[in-house]
Amino acid sequence: MKHVLERLTLKEKIGQLNQRLPGWDALEVTHGKLVVTDALKQEVERFGGIGSLYGLQRADPWSGRHWGNGIPPERSAEATALVQSYIRSQSSSGLPTLFVEEAPHGLQGLGGHVLPVNLAVGAAWDDDLVAELAAQVAHELRARGIHVALLSGLDMLRDPRWGRAEECFSEDPYIASHLVRSTVMAMQGAGERIDTEHVAVVVKHLAAQGAGIGGRNGSGAPLGWRELHEIHLPAARAAAEAGVAGYMAAYNDVDGIACSANRDLLTGVLRENWGWEGIVMADCTALDRLLDAAPDHAHAGALALRAGVDISFWDEAYVVLDQALDRGLIEMADIDRACERVLSLKQRLGLFDESPADSEPAPGDDVLAHRLAHRLARESIVLLRNDGVLPLAGSTRLAVVGPNADDLLSQLGDYTAPRPVPDPTSSTIRSALIARGFPVEHAAGSKLRERIDGGLDAVRAAVGASEVAVVVLGSSSRRLYESEFAENGAVQGADLGMTNGEGVDLSRVAIDPVQIEVARAAREVGKPMVGIVIGGRPHAVTEFAGLCDALIFSAFPGPTGGDAVVDVVSGAESPSGRLPVTLPGGEGVWPVAHDERRETSRGYADASYADNVLLGTGLSYSTFEVSVLSGSQTEVRARVQNTGSVESRYVVPLYGRRHVLGVRPRVRQVIGYVPVHLAPGEEQEIVFPLGIDELGTVDSHGLLELTPGHLDVWVSGDLHPPTDSVRIEVAP
Repeated sequence: MKHVLERLTLKEKIGQLNQRLPGWDALEVTHGKLVVTDALKQEVERFGGIGSLYGLQRADPWSGRHWGNGIPPERSAEATALVQSYIRSQSSSGLPTLFVEEAPHGLQGLGGHVLPVNLAVGAAWDDDLVAELAAQVAHELRARGIHVALLSGLDMLRDPRWGRAEECFSEDPYIASHLVRSTVMAMQGAGERIDTEHVAVVVKHLAAQGAGIGGRNGSGAPLGWRELHEIHLPAARAAAEAGVAGYMAAYNDVDGIACSANRDLLTGVLRENWGWEGIVMADCTALDRLLDAAPDHAHAGALALRAGVDISFWDEAYVVLDQALDRGLIEMADIDRACERVLSLKQRLGLFDESPADSEPAPGDDVLAHRLAHRLARESIVLLRNDGVLPLAGSTRLAVVGPNADDLLSQLGDYTAPRPVPDPTSSTIRSALIARGFPVEHAAGSKLRERIDGGLDAVRAAVGASEVAVVVLGSSSRRLYESEFAENGAVQGADLGMTNGEGVDLSRVAIDPVQIEVARAAREVGKPMVGIVIGGRPHAVTEFAGLCDALIFSAFPGPTGGDAVVDVVSGAESPSGRLPVTLPGGEGVWPVAHDERRETSRGYADASYADNVLLGTGLSYSTFEVSVLSGSQTEVRARVQNTGSVESRYVVPLYGRRHVLGVRPRVRQVIGYVPVHLAPGEEQEIVFPLGIDELGTVDSHGLLELTPGHLDVWVSGDLHPPTDSVRIEVAP
């Protein structure tokens, strides 16, 4: 890439580091024809090209794009080809641009496959299925001309109050690391070169955004070195080992240093300690936020560039890098280093090939993608309680009530494009039950945080005319076109219909009292009651659970969520999901993660941690016996048997507690998991390999090393090592 770099002017180099124009402003439709806008022409002229373009195909209330004015899927490849042709032919640099799009749970573009959110992915505990589906998403993106997918997955869910909880795989770094690794490898492919069936992945957010004070998005993360490396960086390290193309620096600071200006993190950890090579992208407008720690934009840009940020995102700070250079705040070598990384990514994607093979994209397998998404939604459903009411017989008369019983948008999660109308591939719980032949009475009862006149009476009437009440409560990340947005797209002053998502951090996480009124009205009638929580955060469900004979938790399961839930409640499939997070037992009982350090504190005088529903909880319609057979420093052997009468998938977890002299141990951590599928009476032996990831401790450089000590391992759901746990001596 040096020969390309050497011929670029300073203006053109700076242009490669800027990602300024909102992609949806690059094209307009005139008499049915796609036409490049004056805004695109001006940007190309200003910088002699465009390094990367974000959001050309994005559709949502923030961008203002929908089915009436956005880029439909059948014209997406045409749109990227048109913009690319203009940039290459009209820029002085002649360099191609990178097309960058959001894909936290499928492409955020019209007609893109919408998947269950990451919190649901974590509940499935199924690396192979996640990889299969990720490969389908990558194929779809590249066929549309997209090069770079922005993918959530690095954030660890350490506080349920955080609105972006749905974007996290888990509170546990082992689960998140495995899912990030599987996703990156599937989306980018196995080789160093990213071929035309795959896309480059930029994982976000680096780092510790999930540890923000008070669960507030972008707030500081007051973490020590050990906590940062043990909890918040393993998933990032797994991405590096998988050859991820890039990272997005987070908004928050870590111990007072903003991530986008943190050289110890972006250069020291990533490049010097881990030996990773790739690009670092700033989050949207994050560099201009450095003005609270810098006197002007030139200083802010210098801080970020010297820290290791290669691509800016809608900031003024990188526009004035020439000023920073003139003032001696940076050197030309700093600009060249970042520019060379951007050019190297374009080379890795094959964008300098004379005849790009992705100019004629092949269609994706829509049927396969839909089937895999439905399977993932089903595997993510967690049965928390069942007093015998489930599964439901097909002739049972049902009252399906609650605000999320028949609301598709409340199943989809944040960062979702508008669905087509009509939408024959989608289902709500109500519509899916009717389609399966269940007689159904329906009443919403309330909205998420608002009463409905006569709503409770309608609930009582519906339940009175039925045999079983199905009460569907929870939250929603629904964005409305009339909402107000911050400069980075986060919702401001979220309305009562949006109780989750970016910009919607809450002070309380229990099911809203207005919804509990609906559940109480249903319970008063005296019929058996099935509770279902459709939500995007670890809700406190204690009060709701006390009203239910059975309780299901389903993190936003996507468009097929209704069918997936009905697969389980009807008995067509046995539930197999396990909580990837801990559900708090009540308000203000923080922290709740299962892997917090052991404490000498006695806890709160007015609340108990005993009401928390632990990570790993999940029931089946069958019963299973599982035990550890043996353990050594290289492997743990366990046995699992289906002792019930129902064929079922079952996730076998392996928990551990690591003991090292002088370091307070964590209560427990996940150190392995294997999903199996067993017929009644069938048994299987499972081998959990152990290595540095499972046995190691963090050294002063944030690297893993074997330190003398021991590891207790077990497979039950106990929070502490049970009597049948196995102790493994660890030695270097």
